Amino acid sequence: MKCKIIEIALSQFGIREIVGEEDNPEVLKYFDDLGWDGKDLKDETAWCAALVYWVLLKAGYKVSGKLNARSLLRVGVKTEAPEMGDIVVLWRKSPDDWRGHTGFFIRETEDLIFILGGNQGNRVSIQQYPKTRLLEYRSVCQTG
Repeated sequence: MKCKIIEIALSQFGIREIVGEEDNPEVLKYFDDLGWDGKDLKDETAWCAALVYWVLLKAGYKVSGKLNARSLLRVGVKTEAPEMGDIVVLWRKSPDDWRGHTGFFIRETEDLIFILGGNQGNRVSIQQYPKTRLLEYRSVCQTG
């Protein structure tokens, strides 16, 4: 069976935060389904990892319940040849800082990685990032 990760991730394309006091329940469901209380976290909470873990959960994978992007460095196996739907983990402030960003690999050029992810412009979108920010690609899909 083909990996369903990218299909599930794409089904969330366009979901966005709501500006102001109100919260988008579609963003909060990522936290809720992972065992966190979305009402306490709000949709302004950094949610890129929550989306990735939510997609993995919906695809039938066991998830850690963590909400930081770099925790995805322990999911799947490292790959040097990413395929669409593999996990991308980037550094944010510096390569040694605890903060990061994560999403799903779409494609790459010589200098850029295109990532489908959450909390990109406050929504689920495809954005490009410089390859110099890459920590690792992680493969979780089994194809057949």
